Amino acid sequence: MPLLGCIADDFTGATDLASQLVSIGMRTVQTIGVPDEGLADELKDVDAVVVALKSRTIPAAEAISQSLAALEWLQARGCEQFYFKYCSTFDSTAEGNIGPVTDALMEALEVPFTVACPALPANRRTVYNGYLFAGGVPLNESGMQDHPLTPMTDANLVRVMGSQTRHRVGLVDFDCIRQGSQAVRHRFDALQEDGMGVAILDAIEQRDLETLGEACRDLKLVTAGSGLALGLGKRWADQLTGERAAELPAVAGREAILSGSCSRATLAQVEHARAHYPHYRLDALTLAEDYQSQIDEALTLARKHLDQSPVLIYASASPDNVKKAQQALGVQEAGEIVERALGEIAATLVSELGVRRLLVAGGESSGAVVSALNVKGLQIGPSIDPGVPWTVTLGSSERLALALKSGNFGGEDFMTKAWESMP
Repeated sequence: MPLLGCIADDFTGATDLASQLVSIGMRTVQTIGVPDEGLADELKDVDAVVVALKSRTIPAAEAISQSLAALEWLQARGCEQFYFKYCSTFDSTAEGNIGPVTDALMEALEVPFTVACPALPANRRTVYNGYLFAGGVPLNESGMQDHPLTPMTDANLVRVMGSQTRHRVGLVDFDCIRQGSQAVRHRFDALQEDGMGVAILDAIEQRDLETLGEACRDLKLVTAGSGLALGLGKRWADQLTGERAAELPAVAGREAILSGSCSRATLAQVEHARAHYPHYRLDALTLAEDYQSQIDEALTLARKHLDQSPVLIYASASPDNVKKAQQALGVQEAGEIVERALGEIAATLVSELGVRRLLVAGGESSGAVVSALNVKGLQIGPSIDPGVPWTVTLGSSERLALALKSGNFGGEDFMTKAWESMP
């Protein structure tokens, strides 16, 4: 039976968490949605299961329903601890969905207290005095204030979480954490005595996560980015049995990159990749006017060049261009038309053009692509950059190698160096 059951609110975040669990020795499988019986054999002899949902930006009631269904399935598998995974940028709307889903999971598990810990120092996501920093600057100055779906204009996580949850929110600050795990557990007790239901956790270095992991070892539910998984590793180390994670099977075939993220990191990666690969840019406004022509032109480029090189097809755009599309089409409609196009292109690349190795940038884009490809599950492999592993699909006759990248992750050369670590 798996020891740890995880629920992730998007697909790239799920692979991020799964890669961290693999790195600490846990045999880990990621499923796309709540699994069906077709994956039963793939879920034997694993230590952790990560259920990937696409629930970050959907209505809160739908996100709660999906998350509770995932929880029920994980409970039926015998999981002992549960992990609600969101992005290390804590991005969500003013209404949620991090807070509402946390509340629902706490109620279902009958737990009065949990923690919120988005910190991932390896990717320069740190929390100090309750403020979230990305790349060394407050979250609301990092580019996340321009996110097209979940703009983050406040770096104070106590305020952000407090606006979303029905529980009172407290803080375990840096000074307490540096006193050790026992001091953190005492702080948990004090917060609960004061009527707090959620604690924001400071963390600026890896050793802080290790302290926090030890302090959280007996919590039935934790909520976090992927960083806390590294600290929780010691919680499970003495219970791991059997063979460790196997190497990914080799996957041969043509290669392509699809990008819908508009984050600063991805925009720099796209610009770097444009200098190396044939490329085509999808435009939301043009898609709205003549959808099929854009699809056809992108696929014509792919047919011409795939034998010689990976191809890059992207809708990534500057904040100004994103705002123009959103003003003309509506925020939801602008995003959906790009996702639909990337999903349709991915399906054709795989079914007709022999692409078997695919890199996708952006959480919403990754969700659209794996849905279009009818992916049921993923085996997790080596990391390209922190939080971004290669994976191989499970439960299908012909395997695909996929790298699903959060928009904010990876160095500038990510899209060109990724192929060097291919299975």
